[in-house]
Amino acid sequence: MGTPDYIRRLRETAGHQLLFLPGVSAVVFDERGRVLLGRRADNGMWAIVGGIVEPGEQPAACAVREVYEETGVHCVAERVVLVQTLRKPVVYPNGDQCQFMDVTFRCRAVGGEARVNDEESTDVGWFEVDALPQMKRFSHFRIEQALADEPTWFDAMPPQ
Repeated sequence: MGTPDYIRRLRETAGHQLLFLPGVSAVVFDERGRVLLGRRADNGMWAIVGGIVEPGEQPAACAVREVYEETGVHCVAERVVLVQTLRKPVVYPNGDQCQFMDVTFRCRAVGGEARVNDEESTDVGWFEVDALPQMKRFSHFRIEQALADEPTWFDAMPPQ
């Protein structure tokens, strides 16, 4: 789906200035313990699924929606594994700036077939956790937290 319509409308008046947005990430496991990844169309990197929460949408519902929209996999959110405001804003090629507060969910696949289901990915697949492709630390860290039997991770350090 790309950029939600409400953000396109905001950009008409806000221009490229920094927007602070709610985002979600989903670490989806299948019955064999493999993790679902997509190869991003924008940078060619493998990554967990993520997206922007729509107004009025619950974060867990957004994670489930994004997984289906991007991969064709149906899943259920099981628990929150991480809450984090990303330290650096993202600057897009058109000059738009966004900083995201990410809520990451551990999810369980319940149906569907993994496939490229929209324009955001060029490939989709299941990977053994001990044989993951090259990814940014963002995805690796979230997978680690989803595998850990620990309370939700958060950064309690004040901004510097």
